[in-house]
Amino acid sequence: MRGCLYQRVCGPAAGHVACSPLEVDAVENRLNVASLDHPHCLTSRHLEDFLASDAVGELELEVTSTTSLEAGLESLKEGEIDLFALPGSQIHGRMMEVLSAGCQVVGARTPRRPARFLVSENNVWHQPKGGIILSEERIVRRQLRRARRGLRVLSPTAFAGIHELGETPTNSADLASWMEERRQNGEIDGFVTSREVYDSNFRRERRHVLGVDPAKRGDDRYLPVPYSDLVVMIARNGFPRRLIENFSEREGETVWWVHENLIGSLSADELDRVALLVRHRQVGAIMRLAEENFDLAMENTFHNPEGEMMHSDVHVEIRLELISDNGWHTLSVERVVSLAKIESATVALSHDWNKMLESVGSKLPEHPREGPASDAWIDLQE
Repeated sequence: MRGCLYQRVCGPAAGHVACSPLEVDAVENRLNVASLDHPHCLTSRHLEDFLASDAVGELELEVTSTTSLEAGLESLKEGEIDLFALPGSQIHGRMMEVLSAGCQVVGARTPRRPARFLVSENNVWHQPKGGIILSEERIVRRQLRRARRGLRVLSPTAFAGIHELGETPTNSADLASWMEERRQNGEIDGFVTSREVYDSNFRRERRHVLGVDPAKRGDDRYLPVPYSDLVVMIARNGFPRRLIENFSEREGETVWWVHENLIGSLSADELDRVALLVRHRQVGAIMRLAEENFDLAMENTFHNPEGEMMHSDVHVEIRLELISDNGWHTLSVERVVSLAKIESATVALSHDWNKMLESVGSKLPEHPREGPASDAWIDLQE
């Protein structure tokens, strides 16, 4: 019989027969895990990295692959597996399916490689004028237009339509190979893909990281696409968390919680317009960055009038941005809050963000002192 060996222990309780959840009586330290891969987030690699690390301890994972969210949830319902690991992006907008199956998200792994790569001979600033860069993600295209005027940043579908190249591949890995072929032929100057796809297909090609932390002050900053490299774990209700206390990571759980509560209600089209960074930060690292950037406001936040540091606990950095289609306008909000206050801070941030969207997305009427009527600062529908 596939799966863990279970021993159901039942006994009378208040006149009824009470049985413990399947997982409680599972073989100690042994779990059957189903993994769902996406070209941009290989869950199986996360599992392999964990099993090869010292953190695994005595935990044993029997890993099998599955083909879809529905198949994984069905396996959980039937008791064939104990845990279902998959990219967080795959359950965006589908949490009702998870809850209806009697399951819940019980843990997450910390994103380690969320940045996108520009595969090209030149970085963004050394691209030729009018150079063509392809990216399948809308927010990345807008980030590139903001960083460098004069580039032709297109989606693969738009490029194929302009040059009558037919349909583009739907699989992200196949699409990256299609774009690389265009680059090798000299039709384009570069394209953007994830670290996972690059490592799997283009290790020898020159690439440039579109990172969050620029190497030099004033350089461009590229926030990650939502759910980038985020792996979450689903289990049946009542799953004992002690079984995955070494597998699930606190920072990953924070990243998932903020994503779900801040942008979980967005449609797929709205989600493609925003970039979001969530990560744990130590106060020392925040202070060093503030000193490098001469950020006195940040430095004063963590020091009292005598210059002594007031806070030493872990903080959470949240950065959310929306960019206009031409890259000229950016709506951005940033928070650095104590991990202990992350729930209330996320709710407050969501409220502030919605008010900001309402303000910048509204047309301005004619005003006797402020001038004639004008369009919205950012068109939220473009």
